[in-house]
Amino acid sequence: MSIRLTLRRIAAGAGALGAVAAATLLVALPAHAAGSSKVSVVHGIPGQPVDVYVNGKKTLDNFQPSKVAGPLDLPAGRYDIVIVKPGDPVTSPVVKVDQAAVPADANISLVAHLTADGKPTLTPFVNDTKTLAPGKARLVVRHTAAAPAVDVRAGRQPVFKNLTNPNEAKADLAAGTVSADVVLAGTSTVAIPAADVNLAEGTSTIVYAVGSAEGKTLGVVAQTITGLHGTPGSVNSGTGGTADRGPAAWTYAAAGAGLMLLLGGALVLRRGARRVVGGVRA
Repeated sequence: MSIRLTLRRIAAGAGALGAVAAATLLVALPAHAAGSSKVSVVHGIPGQPVDVYVNGKKTLDNFQPSKVAGPLDLPAGRYDIVIVKPGDPVTSPVVKVDQAAVPADANISLVAHLTADGKPTLTPFVNDTKTLAPGKARLVVRHTAAAPAVDVRAGRQPVFKNLTNPNEAKADLAAGTVSADVVLAGTSTVAIPAADVNLAEGTSTIVYAVGSAEGKTLGVVAQTITGLHGTPGSVNSGTGGTADRGPAAWTYAAAGAGLMLLLGGALVLRRGARRVVGGVRA
């Protein structure tokens, strides 16, 4: 079976997955939930370094755009998260979320990004860390940019259709190289030129579209979760790519080379293209 056909079959109904993941984070926790979760932070707000506070404590200092920090082990519970400009008090937030619920034994990405209409927000995604079959890799695409709906194509055929902010689509594929591009939904207008994406066996590659079409700051951020061919039921960490790691807190450290480049050149979207406002927010 070709990669294209595999993507088509798995993509059916995938547009709502991001909303489901966000809703999962916000449900009441059962009294017995006590396990820790792996929590990463993805910075997708263009041109604005930030400080991140969790329950009043600064856990990220001068966190730069297009970076991934973590994962941090957090016990199940509820957390107040405040994102401010560097040096600003928590009373002047860029984004603030009160009592965000972290469930037990999960792998979570908290994404600071722009809504479809360009406002800063924070969206949680519960990462799929189910064990992969031998020879398989997982590809996840998340639309977290101030931009219209898009289709993701393989071999010039749409496989993830009408992906809107803040939703995701995913597929488990044969490990190897996939050639993909992104077009405006329902058109052949190329937004992100074709590029080869290398999917390593036993990993989940998560690609975030971030930035603003109108502000001409669109780009991508990549996160990798490894060890998915390991023991089922474990909470796998984000490693590699642009993921920055640190003990006990999300201490920013310079990462190595980026995981992938999906933007082969400047990304241009036609002015006047329709906007779609995202659904579930943190």
